[in-house]
Amino acid sequence: MSLTLTQASIIVDATLKTARGNNLAPLTVAVLDAGGHLVAFKREDKSGILRFDIAFGKAWGALGMGFGSRTLASRAAKTPQFFTMLAAASGGRMVCNPGGVLIKDGGGNIIGACGISGDVSDKDEMCAVAGIEAAGLKADPGAD
Repeated sequence: MSLTLTQASIIVDATLKTARGNNLAPLTVAVLDAGGHLVAFKREDKSGILRFDIAFGKAWGALGMGFGSRTLASRAAKTPQFFTMLAAASGGRMVCNPGGVLIKDGGGNIIGACGISGDVSDKDEMCAVAGIEAAGLKADPGAD
């Protein structure tokens, strides 16, 4: 199974609906397929100009390492030298903060990732999980 535009659109829209329902700061949402290609993207009014790069980097880093960015953040705190090397190897594209959530199909296969930036990382992540689940898929944010 591969991530469809319809599924990615549902993820983005449900993510933003969750954010508005929780009165969060304006969000930027990027949904990538398993190959790291952008499938769907929205930036709410008043979301900062760096937010796309951060959202994309959270999703891209999760895909690149094969686990949610919450795990990336935890590991980066324990092995900063390794993550400095990863940042260099990825051309600075990886963002190691919660809010990059793997998207899995019913069989547990990674079919993409959702990255969010705009509020605090825990709230970004909460919205990504809600969006992915609204599309009938499994969310894997990683673990501390």
